[in-house]
Amino acid sequence: MSRPVRPALALPPWLEHALRAQRGPVPWSAVTRGALAAGPLLLGAVLVGRTSLGVVAAIAAMLAGINDRPGSRRGSVKRLGVPAAVGAAGLFVGTYAGDHLGAVPLTLVLTGLGLVAGGISAVGPVASGAGTQLLVAAAIGAGMPLPESGWVRAAAYLGGAAWLLSLRLALPTPGSLVGDFRFDGERDAVAAVYDAVAELLDAVGTDRATARRVALTAALDHAQDALTGPRLRRYASSSTERRLHAQYAAALPLAEAATALAWAGEAAPSRSAEGPRRLAAAVRGNTHTGPLPAPSRSAPALRALDDALLHAAEAFDRGRGDGDLHTRRRTAGDLVRALFGAGGREYGLRVALCFGASAGIAQALHHAQWYGQHEHWYWLPATAVFLVKPDLGPLVSRVLCRAAGTVLGALLFAGFAAVLPRPEGLIALVALSGALIPVATRHFAAQTAVVTVLVLALVMVGGEPQASASRIGETLLACAIVLVVGHLPMPGQRGGGVRARLGAAGRAAYAYLDHVLRESDGRADTGAGGPARSVRWTLRREAYRALAEARTAIALASAELPALARHAQGADEVVATLERLVDATTACAVHLDDSGRLTLTHAAQLTELLDEFAQERDRVGLRIPEAPEVPRMPLAG
Repeated sequence: MSRPVRPALALPPWLEHALRAQRGPVPWSAVTRGALAAGPLLLGAVLVGRTSLGVVAAIAAMLAGINDRPGSRRGSVKRLGVPAAVGAAGLFVGTYAGDHLGAVPLTLVLTGLGLVAGGISAVGPVASGAGTQLLVAAAIGAGMPLPESGWVRAAAYLGGAAWLLSLRLALPTPGSLVGDFRFDGERDAVAAVYDAVAELLDAVGTDRATARRVALTAALDHAQDALTGPRLRRYASSSTERRLHAQYAAALPLAEAATALAWAGEAAPSRSAEGPRRLAAAVRGNTHTGPLPAPSRSAPALRALDDALLHAAEAFDRGRGDGDLHTRRRTAGDLVRALFGAGGREYGLRVALCFGASAGIAQALHHAQWYGQHEHWYWLPATAVFLVKPDLGPLVSRVLCRAAGTVLGALLFAGFAAVLPRPEGLIALVALSGALIPVATRHFAAQTAVVTVLVLALVMVGGEPQASASRIGETLLACAIVLVVGHLPMPGQRGGGVRARLGAAGRAAYAYLDHVLRESDGRADTGAGGPARSVRWTLRREAYRALAEARTAIALASAELPALARHAQGADEVVATLERLVDATTACAVHLDDSGRLTLTHAAQLTELLDEFAQERDRVGLRIPEAPEVPRMPLAG
C-alpha cells in the first residue's frame, strides 16, 4: 500500500502534532466539578488551620481532574479511583523514603519505582494513569516539606481524590434527567453506537466507508468501557442497567452486518440507516422503538441486517435481558506480556532513567544550595514523569508543549500574584484553574499552563514565596533530560510499544479468524445471540480494539523526530492489512451464517490477505503464531 503524498509545504509531523488540538463541546459538568474540587478543599483546610493537608488534597483533586474524561459514572470509579489509590501509596512510600534515606539511596528507590511504574503503564490507560500518580506522589512525598506523617498525607490525598469522585457520581449532567440520570454516560455511549452503524450504512459503497467503520469501532470501544464498572457486569443489578446491556448487545449483530456490507462495497438501500437511527433515539429517550423500516433481503449481509434489526426491536421492547458485554478478562499471561514484553521493558527503562536522573540532579542542585531559598527539588522529577509518557503525545511534541505551557502559566501567575489578595485571591485562582482543566486537556500546552498556575498558587497558599522563575528553570531542565534519555539506545529493538501493539492485533485477528473457520457447529444456533456467535462477537471486539490501539501507537510514533519515527516505518501497512483481514473475516462470518459455506471468492481473499500479512509480519520481525488454515469447511461453488 502506498503512502499518502504530503504537500510540499506541509509542516513536519512532529510540529504538526504539537499545534493540533482536540475539538468538541465544552464539558460543562466536568467544569463544574473542577470548580468545586481543589478550591473548596483548600478553603476548608485553611479555615480549620490545616493548610498543608489542604494542599495535598487539592493536588490529588487536580490529578483526578486530569483523568476526569467523558464517560459513564460507574466507569469513572476505576478511571479515577485506581490511580488515586496508587498515588496515595506512592505518597506514603515517598514520604518515608525522603525522611529516612540519604540522597543516593533515595535516588535509587525512586529509580526503582520508575522502573515498576513504567512497566505498569504499558498495560492500559488506567494503569498508565496509576503509574503517573505513583511517581508524581512519590516525588512530592519525598521532597515537599510538610509537617504531617506519611499516612496522614496519604489519607489527605485519598480524601481529595474521593471528593472529586463523589462529585462525579452524585451530580447530574445537563439534559440527563431522562430516566435514571445516573446512567446518562452509558445511555449516550450506547446510542452513539447505533448512530455510528447508521453512518456506516450511509457510507457503504463510498470512499468514506473505511473512516466510518473506524468510527464505529471507536463508538463500540467507548460503549464497552462505559458499561464496565461496579455493578455493571453481565448480571446487572437494576432494570435500567439490564436494559442498557441488552441494547448494547443488540447493536453487535447490526455492527457486524454493516461491516460486511461495507466490505462488499455495494451501496445499501437508503432506508437501511433509518432503523439504527430510530434505535439510537429510543436509547437516548429511554423509550420503545416503534415500527422499524425493514431493509432489503437480497444479499446475505442485508438479510443479516434485517435479522439484527428484528432482534434489536425485540430486545428494546422487552426491556430486559442480561446483555453480555462480550469482553474477555485479561489473564495473567496477558498482563505478564504487557509488563515484560518489548513495550513494557522499553518504557520501564526510559521512565526509570528519566525519573531517577531528574531526582538525582535535582537533589544535587538542592544540596549545593543552587535553589536558593526554595525547597522544590521534587518539581524536576515530577515534571519528567509527564514528559516521558508516550500516551500524551510524541516526545518532541510533549517537550515543546510543556516548555511553552510552563512559561505561559508562570508568567500569568506572576501577574496574578502581584494583584490578588492572599490567601483568598489565590484560593479563588485554584478554583478557577480546576474549572479550566477539563477544557485545557484538549491540548498539552494549555493543560500545562493551567496546571502551572494551580500548582504555583498552592505553593504560595502553603506559605512559600512566589516561585515562577524556578518553575520555568526546572521545567526546561526536565525537558532537556527527557529529550536526551528519549533518544538513547536501549537493549533490544527500538519501537517496542508499536511492535507490542502490532503483535497483540495480529494475535487477536488470528484468534477471530480461527474461530470463524472452526466453529461451524455454531451456525446451528437460532436467533441472533447463540453461544457461538457470542464468542465470535467477543473475539471480533477484541480484534478491532487491538487494531485501534495499534493505530494510535503508530500515529504517535510516526510524529516523532525522524531519528525515532523511522522505527515505526512500515507499521501502518501492517495494520492496514490486518484491518482488511478482520473486515473480510466479518464478511465471511455473515455469509456463513446465511449459507453455511464459504464461496471461492471469500476463501481466495482470506488466503491472499493472510499471505500478504505473513510477508509484512516477517519483514518487521513480529513474533506471533502462524495463521489458521483456509478453508476448514466445504466451499460453495
